[in-house]
Amino acid sequence: MGKRLYVGNLSYNVTETELREAFAEGGKNVVEVKIVLDRDTGRPRGFAFVEMGSDQEAAQVIESLNGREIQGRPINVSEARERAARTGGGFGGGRDRDRDDHGRGGGRRGGGW
Repeated sequence: MGKRLYVGNLSYNVTETELREAFAEGGKNVVEVKIVLDRDTGRPRGFAFVEMGSDQEAAQVIESLNGREIQGRPINVSEARERAARTGGGFGGGRDRDRDDHGRGGGRRGGGW
């Protein structure tokens, strides 16, 4: 199974193709490259995840690419941490800040009766 890597401090103009080429140097197997985009704007957020074909290749890439400049910025490459379980949010998650204790509008929007 491959190893997922976090790549930070990316230029907003870097492409998945550029990252794939950098991580594949020396014939390494790059399984997937995913540049993270902002949900609202669709613009890159400055970081990505790259999945390598093996743990050994991942270790080699961390050693060789961490601190290397891509498009004039020194990138950070490290093992990706497991995503923390999300709690709360959604329907029924927490108190509605736009309502007072009696179900009336208020708060930030200045609602009311």
